[in-house]
Amino acid sequence: MKKISKRIPDSVRNRLRRRRRISFKVRGTAERPRLAIFRSNKAFYAQIINDEEGKTLLALATSSKDLKGKTPNTKEGVQVLGEALAKKAVASKIDKVVFDRAGYLYHGKVKSFADGARNGGLKF
Repeated sequence: MKKISKRIPDSVRNRLRRRRRISFKVRGTAERPRLAIFRSNKAFYAQIINDEEGKTLLALATSSKDLKGKTPNTKEGVQVLGEALAKKAVASKIDKVVFDRAGYLYHGKVKSFADGARNGGLKF
């Protein structure tokens, strides 16, 4: 198991520890792929991944060409991103997923994204 560097700030190190704990439990399959997220200061990213084959089935971000300008990196914009990703997933015949919050606490943008994805038709 890879050690987390001590040079990383405490907040990031704590998130990476939570992420490692979560990753042992959350795995995507063909029936229930993994919905993984990543937050940055500029954009919010989401992917639907089949871990058995190691393939990304869908990916979308607030900075992607489809949504650029329409969805700012705010709670409201991230909720629109969740709805858009859910609609693409349902069109691709994916309706059930496992939500991987990547160690982020479940509030703010993460909760807003999850609510938007549920409103769009995904089941966690």
